[in-house]
Amino acid sequence: MATLHPSPVGSDQVPDPTTAKFRTLLETVHAHRPNDDPEIICKAWEFCVHHHQGQLRASGEPYIIHPLEVAQVLAEMKLDSTAIAAGLLHDAVEDTTVTTEDIVENFGEQVAHIVEGLTKIDKIEFANREDRQAENVRKMLLAMVTDVRVVIIKLADRLHNMRTLEHLPQERQESIARETLDIYAPLAHRLGMGKVRGELEDLAFRYVDAIGYEQVHESVEERRIEGEQFLKGVEETLKEKLRESDVKARVEWRIKRLYSIHQKLQKAQSSVDQVYDLLAIRVITASVQDCYAVFGLIHSIWRPVPGRIKDFIAMPRPNLYQSLHTTVMGEGGHQFEVQIRTEEMHRIAEEGIAAHWKYKAGNSPISARDEQRLAWVRQLVEWQREMTDPNEFLSMLKIDLYPEEVYTFTPKGKVLVLPKDSTPIDFAYSIHTEVGNTCVGAKVNGRMVQLRTRLRNGDIVEVVTQNGHTPSRDWLTFAKSPRARNKIKHWLNEHQRVRAIEIGKKLLEREGRRYKIALSRFNDADYARIAGESGVATAADLMAAIGFGKFSARQVLNKLSPGITAAQNAEADAAPGVEANPGGMSDAVKRLHLNARSDSLEVEGQNDLLVYRARCCNPIRGEEIVGYVTRGKGVAVHARSCPNVQNLLYEADRRIAVEWARSSADKNDRLTYPVKLTVFCDDRAGMLKEMTAIISDDSTNIRGVDSKSQETGEAIVEFVIDAEDVRHLNRLVTALRRIPGVREVQRTQKL
Repeated sequence: MATLHPSPVGSDQVPDPTTAKFRTLLETVHAHRPNDDPEIICKAWEFCVHHHQGQLRASGEPYIIHPLEVAQVLAEMKLDSTAIAAGLLHDAVEDTTVTTEDIVENFGEQVAHIVEGLTKIDKIEFANREDRQAENVRKMLLAMVTDVRVVIIKLADRLHNMRTLEHLPQERQESIARETLDIYAPLAHRLGMGKVRGELEDLAFRYVDAIGYEQVHESVEERRIEGEQFLKGVEETLKEKLRESDVKARVEWRIKRLYSIHQKLQKAQSSVDQVYDLLAIRVITASVQDCYAVFGLIHSIWRPVPGRIKDFIAMPRPNLYQSLHTTVMGEGGHQFEVQIRTEEMHRIAEEGIAAHWKYKAGNSPISARDEQRLAWVRQLVEWQREMTDPNEFLSMLKIDLYPEEVYTFTPKGKVLVLPKDSTPIDFAYSIHTEVGNTCVGAKVNGRMVQLRTRLRNGDIVEVVTQNGHTPSRDWLTFAKSPRARNKIKHWLNEHQRVRAIEIGKKLLEREGRRYKIALSRFNDADYARIAGESGVATAADLMAAIGFGKFSARQVLNKLSPGITAAQNAEADAAPGVEANPGGMSDAVKRLHLNARSDSLEVEGQNDLLVYRARCCNPIRGEEIVGYVTRGKGVAVHARSCPNVQNLLYEADRRIAVEWARSSADKNDRLTYPVKLTVFCDDRAGMLKEMTAIISDDSTNIRGVDSKSQETGEAIVEFVIDAEDVRHLNRLVTALRRIPGVREVQRTQKL
């Protein structure tokens, strides 16, 4: 076994503080895993120092600090030497001249597989940043299927990056923080890593919504001293009662994390005083029996709040979280939450899949419990086979990462955990794909119900099927679970694609007859060539694109035989009142309606499509947008955040690249967009005057205003304003939030 000392490296390469950090890393490894051989860690350290030599981070410190801190996080999670070595090497292929083959040669296939799963795919060209991000996440998660250490190292990497985010430009800070909230914090939650999830959320919250962060932070700090004194009193009372009852347990207390408080405030539109679990006590016992004994003891001391009791021991969450939750009323009207769990449950709740790490020398399989947790991960393989579009994969993943659950039962008593507001369709697909595809009805608690009926906790569901029945597109409007939505989309894609190919062939044949061109003169190679030039994979994809309306038959015919159609096109060019080059390429869109001029939006490679902003989300300049080719109505442009995008984009062939055209330099010639803002605030004199003054001082036109007073002393004020772009809108929202008494400002997308 190697000694617990860093491998000898020249003093000119490694500063003393770095060497000290590495010694601390080895000490942590030895403390948690004394039987592990640190030789591979020392070798990885020397390799890492050599290849990252001279590189600096944005903070100005040596780059080597970053992989070293990542490795320290992994060591504190008690991961094995192989994982820690991979943590040290995680940026080597991406940021140095090192290749995957070099990693294999020096550290073996296992380390190389982990590093490969962590390496971004920068050498592949993508149309936009979103596609690259989606494909990076997909690659990492698919690598995780065969070795979950990939994602644990990625979470450690993201955690250290978030801890040092202040050194990056503001735009990068916001982008990385948003990605952390959208993907990495929910991913930690899915893997049961509550401690990592909580820190990632709070770190990201500071950068995503600085004003919201400060407001929540100030509100919590105002109550901190009183809350801590109250919790200490509760702790002493509870410890005394536990001693009297001869129950062995330890008691902890905490104040809820800031981002978690913020989410509750957003959802309930309430104040911090109304957050039930702002103050929380945690009781950690020796056995499940003691958990229920403490549960009864708690209710004998304090009165429980109705509807706030949850038993996650009998019915664990999908990430295997287990605990008893109850909210009780203490002295002075203080409500506080109590969580009761065993030591084993506590480790799972805090560390998740890392809590039961069973790798020995990097080879032994993980536990059966972890395999159960990873059953969700196995679905990723199935998803990625059915989804060729990386953004669609990422969208489905976001839905599935952070579900609120409803617990349902089959008639035989099997528990099926589904996302909140799931329907019998979701239930059917959770049983089997064919059960879902052939579902025609359902009985809930013995009564026939509609397929769009929302299921509730405890419902007993029986699915009624019929051979030959097929999924309906309407199911996408009420199916909630990613599995059900994915299966429905896959079926619709396959069957509608066949129909689109038939239509595309007929349209092309009709256009050929119009120009007296025999399509039989063209072979498969010709169609394959045109498909490649048009940005699709095969001739069948080309026909499908024509059938869906993404390409016109004339465009394809022009490419197949430009010489033959030239004369007809020339005649059309010369004819009065006829637009020149009707099927050619252009940078701008022909027409646009719904309060925007023709130069507001551009569709890639098209000049003969009607383009309009969708009414459901009313996107404005600067927002990320998605184009959807409708049948007979042109291209509908949605904000990427629009909830309807999930329902509309199940046909990847009908998505089209759109972007905002360059804005005019002349301020008087700039376009504006009507936007509705809803302000939740205190109902006090002068509030409306302060709001309108801020909007007017920004030279922003107010189209309409409406206010409503609530019995609670609150008011809701709705403005319709003219916004130039997202930055203009964000500036106004920020200014309105600073008004004393304003609790929240939200944009209502639909006017």
